Formats: sequence, C-alpha cells, structure tokens
Amino acid sequence: MTSKRSKPSPHMTKPNVFARHCWCLVLYFTLLACFQPAFADDIPEVPTNGAEAWLVTFGPGEIYWERFGHNAIWLREPAADINHTFNFGFFDFDQKNFFLRFIRGRMLYFSGAQPAVREFEFYRQENRSIQVQKLNLSPPQYRRLRDYLLNEIKPGNRDYRYDYYLSNCSTRVRDTLDLALDGALRKRTDRVPARLNFRDQTRRLTQMQYWYYLGLELALGFPVDRHISRWDEMFIPMVIAEEIADMSLGEGESREPLVLLDTMLFTATRPATTTAPATIWHRYLVFGLLLAGLAWLSGKFMPPVWLAGLGHAWLLISASLGLILAALWLFTDHQVASVNVNLLLLNPLLLVALAPALRRFGTLLLAGGVAVCLLLLALPQHQYNLDVLAMLAPVNLAVAVYLFDRNRIRRT
Repeated sequence: MTSKRSKPSPHMTKPNVFARHCWCLVLYFTLLACFQPAFADDIPEVPTNGAEAWLVTFGPGEIYWERFGHNAIWLREPAADINHTFNFGFFDFDQKNFFLRFIRGRMLYFSGAQPAVREFEFYRQENRSIQVQKLNLSPPQYRRLRDYLLNEIKPGNRDYRYDYYLSNCSTRVRDTLDLALDGALRKRTDRVPARLNFRDQTRRLTQMQYWYYLGLELALGFPVDRHISRWDEMFIPMVIAEEIADMSLGEGESREPLVLLDTMLFTATRPATTTAPATIWHRYLVFGLLLAGLAWLSGKFMPPVWLAGLGHAWLLISASLGLILAALWLFTDHQVASVNVNLLLLNPLLLVALAPALRRFGTLLLAGGVAVCLLLLALPQHQYNLDVLAMLAPVNLAVAVYLFDRNRIRRT
C-alpha cells in the first residue's frame, strides 16, 4: 500500500506555515520538559572547582526486597569527573552457591558506583521516592568520605557479608557517614533508645503484603524483639535521613546544621508507609477460622476418613514447617531466626502424633502450644507473634479437639 503526500492548501501562506512550525516546536519542548526527570531543576549547579556530598534516600518499592527502601551517597566533583551514587546494595544471582549462601545466612553483597542521573531515572521509573540531603562537610571530611568510597568499590574490597539488620546496605552507608564525621553520628545515637525495634520496623514496612509479612513473622525469632538503640535502628534508610536532618556539627555559637539542603527529587504516587505497625492480627484470625470452619463443614458431607486425612495432613505440615524453623535456628547463621516461640505452634514433635497410640500427646502439644504462646505474650519482654498465633490457633485447637475425640472413641 502506498500513500500520496498531501498538498498544502492554497489558503496556507508561508507565514502561516512558519507560525505552525513555531507552535509545534513550542509544544515539543513543553512536552519534553514534562517528561524530564522531576529532580532536574531542583539540584543547584555544583561549582566548577567544588565538591559536594549528598545522602540519597530511595523510598520503598513493590518487590519484597524493596520494601525497606534503599540509600546511597552521591558525590559531585567535576574536577575528578565524579557525579556518581555509591551504594552497598548490589547482589548477584549468578554468584557461586548463591542459594546455598542465602539459605545458610552467608550471602555476599557488594558495593558499586553508578552515574547519578541514570540511577535517579531508574528509581523514578520504578515509582520510588527520591530524597536528597546536601551534607555540610569540611574539605578534609569530604576527602575522607570520597577516598573511602572509591576504595570500597575496588574489586578486592567491594564484597561484604550481608546481615539483614546488622550489616546491610543502609548500615554500611551509616558507617561511612560516621567515618567522615569523625564518629559524631555514632556518639550521638549509640545510647539513645530506638523509636521502633527491629520487628516493629519490619512489620510496618511489610504489613501490606499478606503472605510475605506472615512468612517473616513465622521465621523471625526473639532477637528482633530486643531493645535497640537509634544507631541500630538506622538499618532502615529513612531513619538515617531523619537523624542527620536533626544533627548539628561544632559546639556553641559555631554549631552548624549537618544538612544544608533537604529536598525531594521525586515523590512516589504509591501510599506512604505508616510510622508504626498497625494492628492486623484480626485478618489472620479470620483466615484461621475460615480454614477450621471449612474443614469442619466438609466433614459433614464426607466419610470419616476425610477428617482423619485432614488432621493427619495438618500434623505433617505443622511438623515439617517446625523442622524448617528449627533448622534455621540451629544449623544456619540466621541469628534472627533463633529462640523462635513459633516452634510451640509448629512443633516438629507433632510427627509422633501420627501414631494412634500417641494422639493424646499430639493433643497436648497442639493445645498446650497455643496456651503457652498466649501466656508469653503477657510478659513485659516477649516475642511478638500475635499474627501467627491468630492464624494457627483456630486450626491447632480444631485438630486437637478432633484428636481428643478420636482417642476417646477408640478407648471406648
């Protein structure tokens, strides 16, 4: 199929054509400006012979590993051809024994540097907010920061052993800033109680994702419920941004704010995260009651062997999950999975209750585990597992009642 080029109208004079082209150009550049990164006009020009350091904080994303946000240090030094973000959040699925390292709690992350504009555009397209804070560093502090970061991204130095709470991409940024500030950040926060502990921060940032949240609540043990300092709490990138915004350098009349400029380059359209974890145990209670109710209702229409099969299946599932929790505690480096009271609800010993002679023992394990978990929640310092308990208690108690009745009938 061919097409013919349309001829200009006889009423269209040359000035009209010129005016039309001008309007097209105006419209083009207007649209182009609209599609430029929203941060382009917010950052002042860096002096030709100057150097700047910024803390960059990226908001949470949709994918599970993005829920805690991210951060980086942005250096601008034209004389050294540096306009890069340095961060410690890289990992590689292709690294040797990646999944084995992940399971054993021995993952390797590495540091890297990216051109700043490309990095910002990536996060803008991911609809993740971008906050930048210009740091008030002296020339020696800036040089110490720059030299450390450049050394950290060298192939022989970039890898580090990752820990979700104690050594992650945010704590590495925190430590780097503390190095540049001569230890002032740690001195300010090391003895100050955190606003939220490890679990509360984890809960508030993941509670909108039903199964991911539940999986974390199942696997995380008592260590994440302990009291922590504000220094520890900076495993969350947004907490570092909050802390340095209130920080000053120097003493007396010479005190100056650490942050000279604090601005949002891009604001995400997704709902903001809550400042504290919400009470959501009821949604898991509804699910647990629904499971128990459906099992009971199905037993009204099915032969007796059906309920027996469901009861035995739950014992097998619970014991298997309990074995996984026990293995995480005893045989891996996941310290946050240790001393996990959820083993009272998903008890590996439930396997023995599959034997008819030990059904009463299974009944005691199921009902007793629920009772002990309720009592532990009343202690001043305890592992928070109310959401897990709300879901598992109805099912465990229903299976306990079934096993008790079966045992009574057999004895009769």
